[in-house]
Amino acid sequence: MPQVYAYACEDERSIFHRTTIELREPADNEIYFEIKYAGICHSDIHTARGEWGPATYPLVPGHELVGVVTKVGSAVTRFQVGDKVGVGCMFASCKDCEYCRAGEEQFCNNPHAYFTYGRDAQGNPTTGGYAQGFTVREDFACRIPDSIPFETSAPLLCAGITTYSPLKRWGAGPGKKVAVLGMGGLGHMGVQIAAAMGAEVHVISHSRSKEADGLRLGASYYHASSEEGALEALASTFDVILCTVSASDLDYTAYIRALKPYGVFVDVGLPEVPASISLSALVGGNKILAGSNIGGIAETQEMLDFCAEHGIHPVVEMIGGEDITEAYNKVTASQVRYRYVIDTETFND
Repeated sequence: MPQVYAYACEDERSIFHRTTIELREPADNEIYFEIKYAGICHSDIHTARGEWGPATYPLVPGHELVGVVTKVGSAVTRFQVGDKVGVGCMFASCKDCEYCRAGEEQFCNNPHAYFTYGRDAQGNPTTGGYAQGFTVREDFACRIPDSIPFETSAPLLCAGITTYSPLKRWGAGPGKKVAVLGMGGLGHMGVQIAAAMGAEVHVISHSRSKEADGLRLGASYYHASSEEGALEALASTFDVILCTVSASDLDYTAYIRALKPYGVFVDVGLPEVPASISLSALVGGNKILAGSNIGGIAETQEMLDFCAEHGIHPVVEMIGGEDITEAYNKVTASQVRYRYVIDTETFND
């Protein structure tokens, strides 16, 4: 069984240290790949700090992981040694319930999808992408297209699919005005994807500090919500608002009023506390308040291929294992542009 270096934290303080973990050899239908890069998602931070409920420690997070296949099981047909692959938020599901059969494995109800770090079907703790290796069923791995820079590809497995799926579902495209609320790790992906789909893209951010980036990545307009009258001036403007922020004090009602009739406000930001809205803002224009999760495996591969076709990839800052603790603090302080990616080669130092 392979032993590899990983970075783990021991409690809610999320202070990371190097450790060694043991990974299983691939079964007949599994592959083993050496992780080269792993993205840091805000969900990792919420989990590691116990903000979404009790976590199991020691914890090796990471659900944006890409690497190179080094071992394949005897029944594997989709991959071979040397292939570039990635794994996102899930590593298993039943594949037999109505949702799995529909390609929506994230909604598996028999009993549920198994997320990349947490517990497996036997209740054993699992480790994620802050490590140098991963074993997974071949049907839960995605192929990373060669035209996507490998070092930037990891965040696509979460940030990419999290923004692609709702934009596709709610019809972002030619003739539609799409606002991306928040210009961060998710938002900067939403801007690129919506623009590539053909929509007129607007960024709404608290300040203008990221205006140049927003316009460079594909937005046609940029609005600073902190400026007096900014939201009022946007009333009845948008077909879709993609909310990527998790601020608990967001004025949701004001943003819903910025929708056209039949428009949709879709949230992927997942604030920690309940939100409050005026239902009259929804009823008055037959508007929709929606949420969105990740996508299934097939849709995730579709997203990767779409990004490859349109030259889309995250803007990243590369870090080493010893930088993870500081990176967590910078993410929560909005001091990263726009995703941290861990180079696992640094684990050998």
